[in-house]
Amino acid sequence: MSPARERLEAAVDRRMLLRMAGIAGVGAAFMPRLAWAAAQAETMPRVRALVERWTGSGDATGTLPGLVASLALPGREPEFVARGSQGFTDGTPISPDSLFRIYSMTKPITGIMAMQLVAEGRLGLDQPVHEILPRFAQMRVQDRYDGSLTALHPAPRAITIRHLLTHTSGLGYSIIQTGPIRALMQSRGLAAGQISRIKVPGLTDAPPAPSLALFADRLADVPLVYDPATHWSYSLGLDLMGRVIEVVAGRPFDVYLRETLFEPAGMTSTAFQVPAAQAGRLTTNYAALGSVLVPIDEPGNSVFLEKPAFPFGGAGLVSTPRDYDRFLRLLAQRGMIDGKRVLAESAVVTGTSDLLPPGVALSAMLPAGSGFGAGGRVGKGAESGLFGWSGAAGTVGMVDMVRGLRSQLFAQFMPPNAYELIPQFQNALKADVMALLETPL
Repeated sequence: MSPARERLEAAVDRRMLLRMAGIAGVGAAFMPRLAWAAAQAETMPRVRALVERWTGSGDATGTLPGLVASLALPGREPEFVARGSQGFTDGTPISPDSLFRIYSMTKPITGIMAMQLVAEGRLGLDQPVHEILPRFAQMRVQDRYDGSLTALHPAPRAITIRHLLTHTSGLGYSIIQTGPIRALMQSRGLAAGQISRIKVPGLTDAPPAPSLALFADRLADVPLVYDPATHWSYSLGLDLMGRVIEVVAGRPFDVYLRETLFEPAGMTSTAFQVPAAQAGRLTTNYAALGSVLVPIDEPGNSVFLEKPAFPFGGAGLVSTPRDYDRFLRLLAQRGMIDGKRVLAESAVVTGTSDLLPPGVALSAMLPAGSGFGAGGRVGKGAESGLFGWSGAAGTVGMVDMVRGLRSQLFAQFMPPNAYELIPQFQNALKADVMALLETPL
């Protein structure tokens, strides 16, 4: 495997992030049509055809063992398309209740739960992080990005909660950085997540920090790669936010998520660890080596069957398409689900809006015209209202906050840009939604 492919989300297709807004341009005037469409038997024929092509004997480049896609209209249960099996050697049919490693789709969950604390007045969006984690009070910054570890200058401003949520803190990421700072992060166990029991040079050279508290302490001793509030740079910010949350909430981060979000929202299969009794629901994850898919994490011996070193707020969750749709539905309904309030409306509305500091420079991963909220990309202009993010193993989830639409795709292969599946999905999804809106009432 090439170094570029070894680096988890560093290999995420930049174009894919632009296409996350595949249903852009749908206006509020079409809401009656959406209500009519909800009664139709088939709402996404093009997505269905795409899923069948990629999991069958069609001409797609690199057939996959199984896929799940979904589209949900306002206030409705999702329509799922599930085809194939959970693995090439696993005959279990893939389903909306199969377990997937969602990796960075964890980030919006962590971000929105931080916004819940903001809504409760227990945390400030522009509060300095060092008020909660004092070791971050005197940060130093590399004079040159990914340069020397000794040519440093004092950070001109404090890292804030906003900065952690929007990847503008200046913190690095071991899957992004190169050179001596990447080696330093790896040696200190500042891992971006877990992938496999297979040792991967450059990714699993050292064990992760043994706790979230030690992870945070060790990260505080690593130089920043940018001055805070100057650049959007993919980072460990949402992992550090997990530590902020558990200190403020007075509960372990994973317990806080379970008690405050997963259980109240009915997300019964979302966790940082897969119970042994549920291993049969876990899909196989593959590494894409050209046109060949090689299993790197199989359900019978998955690394996710063990309790992780600490709950990775940036990339650690396992979930199902049914569960993650409930999270998206919770957002679309401004914190309400099944007739009860789980999250404050302000937490959802603010968290899914553009929170970027003014004047911040964007990277190629977040193209011009994008915004960024609490752990997810925010659409602007014709894409206004869209919020979501993707995962390193071929998962995508997004919600249209204006129109109440939710959509997802779940696969399990890394890197996700090895094939053209996700761009094709976005094109098919857009075509299906537009066809619904253009059908005469």
